Amino acid sequence: MSTEIELKLSLSPQTARRLPAHPLLAGLRPRRQHLLNTYYDTPDLALHGRCVALRFRKKGWQWLLTVKSAEPASGGLAVRSEWETPAHPGAFDFGHVDAPDLRIFLEAAVPVLEPVFTTNFRRTLWQVPFGESVIELALDRGNIESSVRRTTICEIELELVSGRIADIFALTRALQEDLDLRPAVASKAERGYALFLGHDEAPFRAKTAAINAGMTPVAAFRTIALGCLEHFQRNERGLATGSSDPEYVHQARVALRRLRSALRLFAPALPPEFVAAYGQTWQALASALGDARNWDVFLEETLPPILAAFPQHRDARRLQREAIRRARQARSAVTHLAALPECPRLVVEFTAALYALHNLVPQDLGEFARQRLRTRARQARRLAARHAELTPEERHAMRISFKKLRYAVEFFAPLLPPKPLKRYLAALTRLQDELGLINDHVTAVALLTEALDGRPAGPVHGWMAGRHALLVHEVPGALQAWLATPPPWK
Repeated sequence: MSTEIELKLSLSPQTARRLPAHPLLAGLRPRRQHLLNTYYDTPDLALHGRCVALRFRKKGWQWLLTVKSAEPASGGLAVRSEWETPAHPGAFDFGHVDAPDLRIFLEAAVPVLEPVFTTNFRRTLWQVPFGESVIELALDRGNIESSVRRTTICEIELELVSGRIADIFALTRALQEDLDLRPAVASKAERGYALFLGHDEAPFRAKTAAINAGMTPVAAFRTIALGCLEHFQRNERGLATGSSDPEYVHQARVALRRLRSALRLFAPALPPEFVAAYGQTWQALASALGDARNWDVFLEETLPPILAAFPQHRDARRLQREAIRRARQARSAVTHLAALPECPRLVVEFTAALYALHNLVPQDLGEFARQRLRTRARQARRLAARHAELTPEERHAMRISFKKLRYAVEFFAPLLPPKPLKRYLAALTRLQDELGLINDHVTAVALLTEALDGRPAGPVHGWMAGRHALLVHEVPGALQAWLATPPPWK
């Protein structure tokens, strides 16, 4: 078995044509290959379900049988296990796979393996000496095909031949100074399966971080942060292309919030200079996402009942027109920021910094998690005890405190007992939803005032004030339910 360490970057055909003339490739003789790959799976896609990719590759006159783990990349970087051997097309011999469970699984699948999709592309290769390393730079251009569907390939893969992972990131940043290169998450295999299944690109939600009790706090943070980065990247294209689906904005905003929350949660275990450098990372984009999300919520959730209550009211109709205009402006601002080259550069820089992190002080992850969860819960309880007398600003602070607690519980979920965790998260989610609705109404009042240029909209303001009072009345019950639920970390 070998371990493949590569960083994938997407680029436009125009940028691909400029790449060979880049100064870093000057004097290096490229090699060219035509690669034809057929990927196989069972009828029920058992290999795909196990995150395994199996292919026959024709490389010149040679055929190769390759088995790869298919974990997704984060920040463009993928570290995958790979088993490859010369083979005859259609002859599935997995004797070279030295992972016994995987080999048994593959051998059992042989009778029902069938072609799923093909990749057909031309590869131009440069061996680039850089820093203390040798890095293979591959420019791939071609197609992925499945049945009658087809999509294009135009990407760079930087594979570490020898040396340090840090040099892959350094080479990428050097190339990004002159070329528009964006870290890519999806492998060719992942894109092929999406084509085979007919899955269109869709907003991506957060996944549970794959941490375990044997990790250090720094290793756990790296895993969680890379997951947040993947969450953001998989929604980034929807932002940059100006998709009309508001869920892209929502999920990208959640990804950055979770990332910043994880940074604060793990701060005691991280180098102070790292926390200081990345504490306000993506601030401009996060603010733009927040503005766009506020207008989306106003249009989708707050405005419809207002229009239903006041169908003929002049201010309500004017409010609708102005809200649509402001929402479009806010979405355009997000699209502009997401398309700037600074965004992919920051993804690469932050990913490099994550891989460069080292443990400061050895500490048990379970004990660290309990300490941080107790601190987050104590902060939330302090405000909850005074909920009846809280000002709107303090109530907002309480909502943020509960949001931080929920993120912390979700981050450490693999370390907690499942049943108590499920009950606690249910109570916490209910409370956070109640507080979120109140916050949406507070925000809506501000947006309403902004949209109407400060002019009063008497009945609309009155309706919203009544709705706000009703929502505030629901909070004590949700608070009591949360307080009565035992924390899963005790």
